[in-house]
Amino acid sequence: MLKKGNKLYSILTGSCPRCHQESMYLDKNPYHLGKIFKMHERCGHCDLKYKIEPSFFYGAMYVSYGVGIAFAVAAFVIAKLIIGANLIQTFIAIVITMIVFMPVIMRLSRNIWINIFVKYDSKVKLKSS
Repeated sequence: MLKKGNKLYSILTGSCPRCHQESMYLDKNPYHLGKIFKMHERCGHCDLKYKIEPSFFYGAMYVSYGVGIAFAVAAFVIAKLIIGANLIQTFIAIVITMIVFMPVIMRLSRNIWINIFVKYDSKVKLKSS
């Protein structure tokens, strides 16, 4: 399911959307909060410029809203419908989920946003090492 050439591979791994060879981020761990938005300028393999234009990733905020809603709905379903928590406990579960997963949501949103605009290209010429 997660093979190179699949958009889902690039979205979930944070790899270059064009060649899937390297991570777009300087630090792969989204929980290093000081480095959460630090990205390589270009892909070291295919030379794709990640920040296609100034403020390119502002659009990821819209994606972040949708991804955040998906996480909140998942927390609600687990807390209320599966565990059987009351309303206050369910609300607390949603808030905790959103706080804990916010770095992941932010990275996923950026990955989704850039993958909307950049296609995987198996024939891309890789830079020689």
